[in-house]
Amino acid sequence: MPRRRTTVLAFLALLTVGLAFVRGRRDTSASTPTHGAAASGFRVGLVFDVGGRGDKSFNDLSWAGLQRAQRELGAYTEYVEPTGAEDREAALRLFAARGFDLVIAVGFIFSRDVDEVARAHPGTRFACVDYAPPFVPGVPIPPNVTGLAFREHEGSFLVGAVAGLVSKTSHVGFVGGMDMPLIHKFEAGYRAGVAAVCPRCVLHVAYAGTTPEAFRDPAKGKAIAHAQIAAGSDVLFHASGSTGLGVFRAARDAGVYAIGVDADQWDEAPGTVLTSMTKQADVSVFDAIAAAKRRDLAGGMRVLGLSEAGVDYVHEGPHGALIPAAVKSRVEALRRDVIEGRTTVPSE
Repeated sequence: MPRRRTTVLAFLALLTVGLAFVRGRRDTSASTPTHGAAASGFRVGLVFDVGGRGDKSFNDLSWAGLQRAQRELGAYTEYVEPTGAEDREAALRLFAARGFDLVIAVGFIFSRDVDEVARAHPGTRFACVDYAPPFVPGVPIPPNVTGLAFREHEGSFLVGAVAGLVSKTSHVGFVGGMDMPLIHKFEAGYRAGVAAVCPRCVLHVAYAGTTPEAFRDPAKGKAIAHAQIAAGSDVLFHASGSTGLGVFRAARDAGVYAIGVDADQWDEAPGTVLTSMTKQADVSVFDAIAAAKRRDLAGGMRVLGLSEAGVDYVHEGPHGALIPAAVKSRVEALRRDVIEGRTTVPSE
């Protein structure tokens, strides 16, 4: 059999299997029927990060943005929860091959895959949450890619200040997921926030691993947290996906505070979660879909920080009630300093 024909047949087989996989994970939970949305002609495919739906964090925020787009914009939506790198790239290619109007990838680990698939499908728009450009000299971001990113270090600066002001032992902890630049931004901002209000405080830092699996290892998170608590930490901030669920358990068992990440994680350990550093990933996803439907989603980077209300910390309502009023007042002054340019938060 000629090589070209073999290649074509192999691709068709992959496409058939992939279509079944993607269709088996169609979003039908929102109030707008998917068949009606499909009739509108605007289709969005979303590929989740490691951990998938139910992580009570970044994936669930992106999912909320997708559901909102279905309800409010009439978008037809489908999603995939990949199990590995091959599935991630295949899902992106399948959505593009099926002619979806916008393909969204959730998570920095998609960045290179998004670039490659976007170059192969220049007529399809792509967006990537937590996009991290490879910045290869002479190789720009594809014009059909929109990178949705955040200044996580700014939000982490605020919760670092909360930790430093609340700590009674002058020891606080940071539990990272994968040891890589994106999570280093959380650590850097947290470290700076602690130092700004408590120069004598000692920061204990540990990462769960060097691969994406480090974001879904609650047992490892619990072990790290126990070690930091044994060293004297009475406030622990995690940036580790579902690994952080183990941090919450350890903190609850020891009677110390934990700080959530990305979403308001109070419900994971009421009375233990002091606050959470939040990222408006749901709003970013929805806004990208709305712009794509209007046909004015620009390529390039969209980076959100404190001044754009893209990051924040939970300090209002019952979920912020554990933070003393004096601490909130001090932290709000620090927020103003960042927004007005008097303080620059380090990202490394």
